[in-house]
Amino acid sequence: MPHPDRRAALRALLDAAGLDALLVTDLLDVRYLTGFTGSNAAAVVDVHGRDLLCTDGRYRIQAGEQCPDLETVIDRPSAPAAAATVPAGRTLGYDSATLTVDGFAAVRDAVPGRRLRRAPGLVARLRTVKDDGEVAALRAACELADAALRELLEAGGLAPGRTERQVADDLEDRMRRLGAAGPAFETILAAGAHSAVPHHRPTGTELRRGDLVKIDFGAALDGYHSDTTRTFCIGPAADWQRELHALVDAAAAAGRAALTDGAAVTDVDGAARDVIERAGYAEQFPHGLGHGVGLAVHEPPWLSRTGTGTVAAGSVVTVEPGVYLEGRGGVRIEDTLHVRSGAPAAALTSLPRELVEV
Repeated sequence: MPHPDRRAALRALLDAAGLDALLVTDLLDVRYLTGFTGSNAAAVVDVHGRDLLCTDGRYRIQAGEQCPDLETVIDRPSAPAAAATVPAGRTLGYDSATLTVDGFAAVRDAVPGRRLRRAPGLVARLRTVKDDGEVAALRAACELADAALRELLEAGGLAPGRTERQVADDLEDRMRRLGAAGPAFETILAAGAHSAVPHHRPTGTELRRGDLVKIDFGAALDGYHSDTTRTFCIGPAADWQRELHALVDAAAAAGRAALTDGAAVTDVDGAARDVIERAGYAEQFPHGLGHGVGLAVHEPPWLSRTGTGTVAAGSVVTVEPGVYLEGRGGVRIEDTLHVRSGAPAAALTSLPRELVEV
């Protein structure tokens, strides 16, 4: 189990920050550090090695099964109860990016005599770099989702007369039948002019011959997520559709090539964005190039013009440029990639990137 190693890595960060312990309240952070998957929990990681999980009575048995190496406290609300286990006189950090104002007030009232200090993003920093087990889980989620879309295409699921909603439901059902817990997020299925809306929600609109169809989808598997986008054409593509797809494909290739260990996130975004801007479509690429993927489908690092920091080896991120022509249609191509040291980023998604006419 990697959880003790993860807590040991966090202890090193706490020691460097001058903290005696960290109160962990975000449920995905709790899962990352302990393995616990219940809906109510908080954890304390202590530099002196006294780590514990606090949850309520519904999860007593589950906590014992999932976290046999941890001291367990059964109490509610969990965050104040967990914080109260830290001895008086200690400095307790908390993630101010995830603890609510009311949550902080409850913790503060529960720990008189302790020093509380903001410590945002410490667990997020660790979660950015995936271990081998996480990469394997992400690869499995990507393979499952990609297999579901292949099945859909082979079954003729992209056909004139079917609605966006029907196709999206069909794809999500296929992912579940292949073993997914469910979709990683609500599938974006956008046909015709709707494909120019970056985050269109599927409707009863029917697919028509000549439509571009943008499909942004993913599978949730063992807590990890995939994220893929491909754009198809119903029937033969028009010249402008081919040209638009070729432009986005070139931008995606530039972004993938720039995705290297130590690259600034703004430089990776810029490599793809420059391709699109030189073609005159700067305003039609309104979002960042990509994001981290893991226990959350959207997590650091953020590849964008306003992002900060660099890409680390071990990160798993998306590269997803798009160009959207209002009233006509849009194209996005997205892959999930594993950043490696001394080697090109490896795609965990495997669907062909060329424009497919169905």
